[in-house]
Amino acid sequence: MSLHQRQQQHLIDPSPLSPQSTADAQHKRTTPLFSRTGLLILLSLILVLGVVFPWIRSTDSLFSSNPRGSLAKWRSYTLSQAAAFVAKNGTVVVCAVSEPYIPFLNNWLISVSRQKHQDKVLVIAEDYATLYKVNERWPGHAVLVPPAPDTQSAHKFGSQGFFNFTSRRPQHLLHILELGYNVMYNDVDMVWLADPFPYLEGNHDVYFTDDMAAVKALNHPHDLPPPGKKGRTYICSCMIFLRPTIGAKDVMRKWIEELQAQPWSKKAKSNDQPAFNWALNKTVGQVDLYLLPQAAFPSGGLYFKNETWVQETRVMNLHLVEYEANVFFDGTFIST
Repeated sequence: MSLHQRQQQHLIDPSPLSPQSTADAQHKRTTPLFSRTGLLILLSLILVLGVVFPWIRSTDSLFSSNPRGSLAKWRSYTLSQAAAFVAKNGTVVVCAVSEPYIPFLNNWLISVSRQKHQDKVLVIAEDYATLYKVNERWPGHAVLVPPAPDTQSAHKFGSQGFFNFTSRRPQHLLHILELGYNVMYNDVDMVWLADPFPYLEGNHDVYFTDDMAAVKALNHPHDLPPPGKKGRTYICSCMIFLRPTIGAKDVMRKWIEELQAQPWSKKAKSNDQPAFNWALNKTVGQVDLYLLPQAAFPSGGLYFKNETWVQETRVMNLHLVEYEANVFFDGTFIST
């Protein structure tokens, strides 16, 4: 921010003033403000300040730095361009954010940067304010896939706004897969306390975490768990890793189909996670699915409500939880 100072100018008459001229000058300087002359001077000053000065400021602003104007180019920035820009070793780390969730984004990015993976992060902005703010500070790391949904305020879980926001997720992920990249999706209410990539063993199509709080054996199977009471599994859509395989693409397409088949209503109040589970359940046996280890990726219900389990797994240097913010520490991932 710059400060503008006006220089004071002093007009000096080089010839000495006579007593008469001094008296005349004093008489002129003491002209009453509300005399006819004084009012004319005051009116002229108001015109200058009210008309001319604002015009000068407006013309000056046309040539000054205008963040919105300079960032307008990001409107035409495409997902393929953005993925190519951020991808490292064929991998992109993706999150989807609207302006009310920028504080969560900041917190998540700090933790990702501590694990040295920030360069491959791509923020899918769900409104133009987020697109501009992220690219102003971190050029090229945010993209908006039109049309932008109405996300002027934070949406409550179960609301139609929340459904509209999250239901775009599989479309974004499918597009990135079709571009040929591995993609890790994270909700931004997560914190990395360790590097998750060493846990992505083998060459499976889809990697995911269990959303259940029940304790599993340390050597539990990595297959899709059996369905629960609602006839489907309880896998969390907060943390997903996908390889650009036919199987992973099929799961994303099925997820999109399930969302279309189960639209939001005041009665149902759908969200994206049940549809993701149905997609997994309906493609099991056709797609190579991999359940990440619970000791490294526990649910928030487990991590924050079972202190004994936390202490036992902490000693084994394993951890990764799901709480509404997935958190990594000493090899642990916590999703909140």
